[in-house]
Amino acid sequence: MSPRPTAPVSVSGSRRRRVRPRLLTGVLALTLTGTLAACGSSDGSGGQEGTAQKSGGAFPAKVATKFGTVTVDEAPKRVVALGWGDAEAALSLGVQPVGASDWLAFGGDGVGPWAEDLYDESPQKIGTLEPEYEKIAALKPDLILDTKSSGDRTRYETLSKIAPTVGVPTGGDQYKISWEKQTTMVAQALGRPDDGRKLIAETGRKFADAAEANPGFEDRTITLGSRTASAWGAYVRGTGRVDFVERLGFRNNPAIEAKAGSAFSVPVSEENLNLLDADLTVMSPIGITAAKISSDPLFKAVPSVKKGHSVVFDDRNISQAFATDSVLSVDYALEHVVPLFASALK
Repeated sequence: MSPRPTAPVSVSGSRRRRVRPRLLTGVLALTLTGTLAACGSSDGSGGQEGTAQKSGGAFPAKVATKFGTVTVDEAPKRVVALGWGDAEAALSLGVQPVGASDWLAFGGDGVGPWAEDLYDESPQKIGTLEPEYEKIAALKPDLILDTKSSGDRTRYETLSKIAPTVGVPTGGDQYKISWEKQTTMVAQALGRPDDGRKLIAETGRKFADAAEANPGFEDRTITLGSRTASAWGAYVRGTGRVDFVERLGFRNNPAIEAKAGSAFSVPVSEENLNLLDADLTVMSPIGITAAKISSDPLFKAVPSVKKGHSVVFDDRNISQAFATDSVLSVDYALEHVVPLFASALK
């Protein structure tokens, strides 16, 4: 259940974007569409260029990471977003990466449908698990975002030789960082901490509203699992998926937590699929069809599944919104995932 592997920044405020009302309202919508000045121009390096602030910004910006404090001296004009969801975090703040990684193989601009209209010009795609360092260097970035990744020191040190790199936070190895922390770090690096706080507050209110509307979630156990063509597994605390459900009141399956290590998930053998049992069992297919899970006799024998208290994501957009866990994707997930959970618990 390892993450999949995608690339530059321009900031543009002159294009009229189709910003979804459910994503940003009031001052947040203004932040995305009206506060950034467009200054894109071709410089022959294969990417766009712009400014991260219309005027000034909080610079020099300092961001605390596992590898020490990173200082960004001035507003970055060419940002490469490599971490899982980092490009969407930048886009939520009005910054268009010139390069980005497409972790979930969205195709197109490498982002989900909740963010696909936020680019003026497509970014250069960069590999994920093994970034293409020469391709990154060719983009001449002045900032690299890698807040949600493996936390490997060699990766970080190699990237830092190209441009100032905001790596994972302390304790953020193996993709263990919430959308909230990711948004905070990216906003700081871009000199937009206040805008980041506004986005976080708005999204936090949506989680609180969803939890209040579903008191039956409170203190119920949940398993968040997945299946590939060859293996089953379940996610542990500290990962985006588990953070999402904990904000709604759920508790991650204690039996899974008992097996947690440094990785973001634990393997579950076919002989021991009952480990997936909880008040609610939620499964994501990875590289297979949903039917491969829901029709499996061993899965159907799990107690929670037998009782009808299970969800198998059969809509790719919903599954990927839940997996991406960016400040933009969680809004889409709240709208579509929460009703599925509520229905399965009835």
